Amino acid sequence: MVPSATQPGATDLAGLHHALDGWFAESARELPWRSPDCSPWGILVSEVMLQQTPVVRVLPVWEDWMQRWPTPAHLAKEPAGEAVRHWGRLGYPRRALRLHAAAVAIQEQHGGAVPGTHHELLSLPGVGDYTAAAVAAFAYGQRETVVDTNIRRVHARLVSGHALPAQSLTAAEMRLAEALLPHDTSLSVRWNASVMELGAVVCTARSPKCAECPVRASCAWLAAGEPPPSYTPKGQAWHGTDRQVRGAVMAVLREADAPVPREMFEHAPADLGFAPSGVGVPLAALHRLNSAPQQLGRALDGLLRDGLAELHDGGLQLPA
Repeated sequence: MVPSATQPGATDLAGLHHALDGWFAESARELPWRSPDCSPWGILVSEVMLQQTPVVRVLPVWEDWMQRWPTPAHLAKEPAGEAVRHWGRLGYPRRALRLHAAAVAIQEQHGGAVPGTHHELLSLPGVGDYTAAAVAAFAYGQRETVVDTNIRRVHARLVSGHALPAQSLTAAEMRLAEALLPHDTSLSVRWNASVMELGAVVCTARSPKCAECPVRASCAWLAAGEPPPSYTPKGQAWHGTDRQVRGAVMAVLREADAPVPREMFEHAPADLGFAPSGVGVPLAALHRLNSAPQQLGRALDGLLRDGLAELHDGGLQLPA
């Protein structure tokens, strides 16, 4: 059980449910994966894409994917490299490989239909507890405890009085989330969505819009005088990192329609006075990074090791 000091009473909890439910009905963003017509496959794709990636970047890629591959069967019959190619610049492209593997499993083991239970969803490649709970709730209307970064932050401020949640998910946070979840199944689905939305657009990490919060009168963090966080969140560096070099190499592979010899990554071509075109454009961007040979080598070897690139005819290309 959650300690009483961190759990609202039944009356207060019902008030929170009612307030956020009404706010969500009036203020929620219209997102295609929230449409009643969105398939469970569309919801699964959105949940994987939205991991560590903002909505504004996900929207065009999700729409492209759903036009190309409206069902798992459509994606399963494509090479894995096509999933990586059309992942674009969302980052963490191994997610594309996992979605492709999940599509194959759905086609081969579930008759082409996204499974509808938490246990079955967990059996899909690359699907963890959060994604399984989210798809079960949002695609199949099941009562599941959905806990992402936004939900954790709202719970931390609203109920626990902390500026930020713990640096990693704790058992106490899960118990709190379970205690806050409405018993009514339909309301529980809307609660998960509304708390997530509140964290995304109002109760944000750096500049919360407390004046716009529909439950500010019940917020333990505001009542405590907005105490500062116990730690300083660290953003992920990009410029000059191995991740930046990997991303630049991936941009080359997405553009290429044939294997790219390793020396093309390692050595810039002679400047003949012509503007680069085709695969030469991302290659030029890669060379402008002036990364150390060891760093470029780590990037190339890491992509091969992670299955995001394969060797063919002496060059690298997206996986078949």
